[in-house]
Amino acid sequence: MNKQERVTFVINTLKELYPTIPIPLDHKDPYTLLIAVLLSAQCTDVRVNQITPLLFAKADNPYDMIKMSVEEIKEIIRPCGLSPMKSKGIHGLSHILINKHGGKVPQSFEFLEELPAVGHKTASVVMSQAFGVPAFPVDTHIHRLMYRWNLTNGKNVVQTEKDAKRIFPEEIWNDLHLQIIWYGREYSPARGWDLDKDIITKTIGRKTILDEYHKKQGTHK
Repeated sequence: MNKQERVTFVINTLKELYPTIPIPLDHKDPYTLLIAVLLSAQCTDVRVNQITPLLFAKADNPYDMIKMSVEEIKEIIRPCGLSPMKSKGIHGLSHILINKHGGKVPQSFEFLEELPAVGHKTASVVMSQAFGVPAFPVDTHIHRLMYRWNLTNGKNVVQTEKDAKRIFPEEIWNDLHLQIIWYGREYSPARGWDLDKDIITKTIGRKTILDEYHKKQGTHK
């Protein structure tokens, strides 16, 4: 298969597997999504979805959030990890949203990335999922799979995002990045990977990755 055929194969397979796409993080508006995405750094979405109801029961908007102390926020979000940095970020960005954006989450990469504890990936998730703006947030699953599928050289997430945006049509970015995340979790994980279940990698995978997989399996037999 040439590159374009591989890209088409990925798109069609994912469409077949995920005709409707569940949103990984529970939220009800741009603000609660922003907080959930911020909490998901180095933490599983399942854990975040267990913690956000506790936090949002006390504060699901910036005005209520700044009534809480950083310490109180930290206590609630502790199970998500990195709680000192995340609690300061949540408190700080809530102040900025009130002072600079009328209490609303801005619909702009530039303004989002100015907020404390908000990087490009978080901004991309908010822009795509809250506002429907085409974006391609690259998480560890997407980074791993794009490399396994020989669609990027895997140097870093910045390069992976550039490659994804170049090869996939813009109108499907918002669906596709979520489909790849679900596929990575279900069929192509980092640990406990079973190539027989991973139809995409099995069909178009990078030769070195496939060779390494078979070599490992050979040693375990």
